[in-house]
Amino acid sequence: MSENENGGREGRRGFLKAAAASAAAVAVGAELLRPEPAAAQSVAWKQAGNNNHVLELQKAVPETAGKVQIDYFGHTAFRITTPAGLTLVFDPWRNDPSGAWGLWFPKEFPKLKVDVGLSTHAHFDHDALDRLEATALLDRVPGTWSFADVTITGVADKHATDAPGWYKWIDAVKEFGADPYPPNNPGHLDNVTYLVETGGVRILIWGDNRHNPPDDVWKKWGRVDVLTLPVDGSQHILSYEQANGVVDRLKPKVVIPTHYLAAGTSSTLSTLQTADAWVDAQKASKRLDGPNLALDPASIAGYDRQFLYFGPNVLRG
Repeated sequence: MSENENGGREGRRGFLKAAAASAAAVAVGAELLRPEPAAAQSVAWKQAGNNNHVLELQKAVPETAGKVQIDYFGHTAFRITTPAGLTLVFDPWRNDPSGAWGLWFPKEFPKLKVDVGLSTHAHFDHDALDRLEATALLDRVPGTWSFADVTITGVADKHATDAPGWYKWIDAVKEFGADPYPPNNPGHLDNVTYLVETGGVRILIWGDNRHNPPDDVWKKWGRVDVLTLPVDGSQHILSYEQANGVVDRLKPKVVIPTHYLAAGTSSTLSTLQTADAWVDAQKASKRLDGPNLALDPASIAGYDRQFLYFGPNVLRG
């Protein structure tokens, strides 16, 4: 058999395999478009760390003053370190395991040792809790949780569904027979925001929440000092107008953009763009020169809707 003949047969086999895989994907399209959970079962038994740090914090008198450290890992992933040293990681990302949504991140989220891991909702770009060597996990948890020098209030609401940008990703949910709109939305379009109170600073982790929740949700947030919001040039989650409306209603001292394209961390295949244009249009904005930020009540006292933009500055492990 010649190389050409053999290559032709192998090529046809490859094509048939690919076609079969595509047909299978179409047949279970609705399942593919429903993001899978972070892990089929607990992976905590494989963790290298233990809870010694939490035990120390548990018996110590919590610090009530000091800097709150915010480290940015790209997309909507943050590590917050309280003045007492408790570490919290929010919304670690991964690629969609079904493959239906394509490659968003060229590399895996770094393995991090952390006291508490949290996820706002069950989408692949927010729920890689298995990448955390965590003592405790809060996965879409409403209600109040307190430990050491932090109080976290989970406020349940709904994921944004307007898809105001050019890429109408919400139509994919409709194409496979689901109603994406509350109150009939599937569970993966629920969202929990986290109000983090520590060191005298109130930080609202927005996740992908809608811009127009009911009044009772706004009341539960109350005063917000630092607000994270998912805005990029493609307006994938929130439009500029929607996000500006949220900022004007909450009037935070600091606004931190999230969910945008960061070179080296997220890919152009995500369809996201940078948040440069949104930030540049604000009255008060500053481009940070690194992935770290330290805040306390005194340092932000004079701010009024000051935008602090990490841009491409992202921690990578």
